Amino acid sequence: MKKTYITLSFALAGLTLSAQNKNTQAADKLYNRYEYIDAAEEYLKLVSANKADNYVYRQLAESYYNVFNTAEAAKWYAKATEEKQDAEVYYRYAQMLKAGGKYAEANQQMEKFSAMVPNDQRAIAFKKEPNYIPRLTAQNKMFDTKNIDINSDKSDFGAVLSSDNTLYFASARNTARKSYGWNDEPFLDLYKATRNDDGTYSKPTEVEGVNTKFHDGPASISADGNTMYFTSESFKSGEFEKDKSKKLKFGKVGIFKATRVDGKWGNIQALPFNSKEYNVGNPSLSKDGKTLYFSSDMPGTVGGSDIWKVAVNESNTYGTPENLGTTINTEGRENFPFITDDNKLFFSSEGRQGFGGLDVFVVDLNKGTEVKNVGKPINSEKDDFAFSFNTDKKIGYYTSNRSGQDDIYVANPICGVQLNTTTKNAKTGELLAGASVAILDDKNNVIETRATEANGMVTYGVECEKAYTLQVSKDGFVSKTVPVAKSQGGEFPMEIALDPIDVIVTETEVILNDIFFEYNKSNITKQGAFELDKLVQVMKNSPAMVIMVKSHTDSRGTDKFNMNLSDRRAKSTVQYVISKGIAKDRISGQGYGESQLKEQCDPCSEEQHAKNRRSEFMIVKK
Repeated sequence: MKKTYITLSFALAGLTLSAQNKNTQAADKLYNRYEYIDAAEEYLKLVSANKADNYVYRQLAESYYNVFNTAEAAKWYAKATEEKQDAEVYYRYAQMLKAGGKYAEANQQMEKFSAMVPNDQRAIAFKKEPNYIPRLTAQNKMFDTKNIDINSDKSDFGAVLSSDNTLYFASARNTARKSYGWNDEPFLDLYKATRNDDGTYSKPTEVEGVNTKFHDGPASISADGNTMYFTSESFKSGEFEKDKSKKLKFGKVGIFKATRVDGKWGNIQALPFNSKEYNVGNPSLSKDGKTLYFSSDMPGTVGGSDIWKVAVNESNTYGTPENLGTTINTEGRENFPFITDDNKLFFSSEGRQGFGGLDVFVVDLNKGTEVKNVGKPINSEKDDFAFSFNTDKKIGYYTSNRSGQDDIYVANPICGVQLNTTTKNAKTGELLAGASVAILDDKNNVIETRATEANGMVTYGVECEKAYTLQVSKDGFVSKTVPVAKSQGGEFPMEIALDPIDVIVTETEVILNDIFFEYNKSNITKQGAFELDKLVQVMKNSPAMVIMVKSHTDSRGTDKFNMNLSDRRAKSTVQYVISKGIAKDRISGQGYGESQLKEQCDPCSEEQHAKNRRSEFMIVKK
């Protein structure tokens, strides 16, 4: 990947380098100047000359990691980890393996990482669910995506669409500019293009009034289109440090504000919390203009970089930056926040469970929901980041290096529902693993059947505004059929409580709650089916058991009528049990009419008549 400059200084935290020597001086100097491609070439010369040691292998791995050359990074991490390394090295090695689709090997490195730092949030998540990829792959597709024709042969990223249909983005396409040693591309500038009604875009042009000879971009535009917050290097405001021994100037990334007057951007001001001690970048302004979200490695950061926010006051002053905490941030890198008009926060992270590299995540700040990986096709095994979404126009943009360089992609939302079902024991509340959850369409066709995970969950992606049905079953529990209401999209949680089979089995009889029938009818009622499912489970658990069903009526009607009615009830009971998979030779039935009344009464109340309309289950063979 031709890594975007905003992440460059965030990528280096967490490792203490040692074992530098005179052989590595030239390569180390390039590495310290963030010129990773040239640095790698110098380290490779040491390998060819048989002058490489473990330090060189690690530096090679880190150089390729920082430009997201996953294959080369993994190759040299493998060499470096022949000796014991810091925990972060194993984590980065795992990230590079995941980016190459080598999930089993990545898990091996995550095991080592987790053993070294068991309290790390990333280690805890891995231990809880090491094989999470099938779950991410199966989740409901949230967006369709396609490449956009404004991309160049250089890095293009961080696109946001303003209210006036202007698309702002950062690009390294200006070849007249000096090349940057990080990725051998020109320095970044802010560009803009107009999005036309037919979905095409005008030819991109530079944004006048904000670009300098340093890196500039990406940007965030206010709702009225007249205020811009954008990222630039601190050289712009004279904030940098000098390293006389290396003859270098070290700048940091900061956020700057520009205002538009008469169609021109100007009046550029540095935000007061910029610093030469840390990075502040990738701003995103809320719809009301009162909160600015950004990424930073300032003091108080949990990992390499975190998502922060700050209040924007009416008097053109700012509050104290506030870290969004461990609900959002991890010990890894979180970057590129974007806040939508309806207060959904999109951001990228390498510290959460993803497909590899940076993945895009979302959290609804209004509802306080859990952070969610947005899944494929937005996320891939490569770096995916800088997601933005225009709520009014219902169109999103994001950046990915899946093609080999940073390109901008369009994200079109799909109306879908993520159905999250949790199956529990109705009596104890215990989560039930291994329960069968079948989903049926509105014509009762089975679409798919899955087993619940250890957390009792099964997730299905379904269409908006369509009704579905779930059929849930588990050995030892009464099966349940649950309707799923139509939904307009998003996540739809459902909790399904299965009643444990509560049956008394004596030497002579299986005792269920009474199987009541309606007056003068022989069809199985919903309550009757509920009880008969318990008998089915008992018979499945005792394969040799043979049952004789005795069916009875109340005392109303003639003897002949009642005998025929009870016989029909016995047969319908037998047929129901057979329909559930019990062999025909294991169950039979007979009607006894009113010859064996349970309640001797004259006259009888409705309750007494109901008790007489019953079935009994006699054990013929155990």
